[in-house]
Amino acid sequence: MPYKKLRIEIANRVGYVLLDSGARFNKLSITTIRELKRAFTQLDADDSIGAVVLSGYPGESFAVGADIGQMVNFSSPEALHFAELGQSLFDRIESCSKPVIGALNGITMGGGCDLAMSCDFRIARDTLQIAHPGARLGIITGFCGTRKLPRIVGKNFAREIFMSSDAYGAEEALRMGLVDRVCPSEEFWPKVVATAEQIAQHPLSALSATKRLINAAEDTDLRTGCLLEREAATYLNSPFR
Repeated sequence: MPYKKLRIEIANRVGYVLLDSGARFNKLSITTIRELKRAFTQLDADDSIGAVVLSGYPGESFAVGADIGQMVNFSSPEALHFAELGQSLFDRIESCSKPVIGALNGITMGGGCDLAMSCDFRIARDTLQIAHPGARLGIITGFCGTRKLPRIVGKNFAREIFMSSDAYGAEEALRMGLVDRVCPSEEFWPKVVATAEQIAQHPLSALSATKRLINAAEDTDLRTGCLLEREAATYLNSPFR
């Protein structure tokens, strides 16, 4: 079944999920969220892929959050279903066996910020504008943003981001730890591709184990985490596997 809101490209062991709504901004509509889930399931099952890039490149936006035009007509059960759908997408991305690079090419707002946080790390173009503007609209995210943002940037920055509704540039986002790297516009996509291709050349078994262990680190006590790491290391280092 063809995709309507995104494109998939595969090159040099990297799968590219490129949001392409056909409009100026990529909105996280119900259709887009469902297509993203399908795309990550497809790429996760492809043994020829060692890493995934998620981006809106070369467009103006990464993602600008939920489609407010849809949301204003939601009943309470529909709003609950939409939140569950978004959370299931981010769980699908986080549980993907391949490293996922969020290539933040431009405007990243609301649910788009939540989408970026589901990636393993984030490379930002220097034109980035990122925000969680829900408070200004009298709403809050239902996509786990209030749980995940404090874990990435700390509670103080998370409060500022959510309560001010301000948009932050790339350097401010880097200072807060919301993104991991900033690139000038002309270097952005070549750097994304080079980083993804470098990672994709590593054995997937080691990449997958590392991702699972790091993602579990904050929800696991130190002793249990060390035991899990020991078991994974024993398996990966065994000559009999």
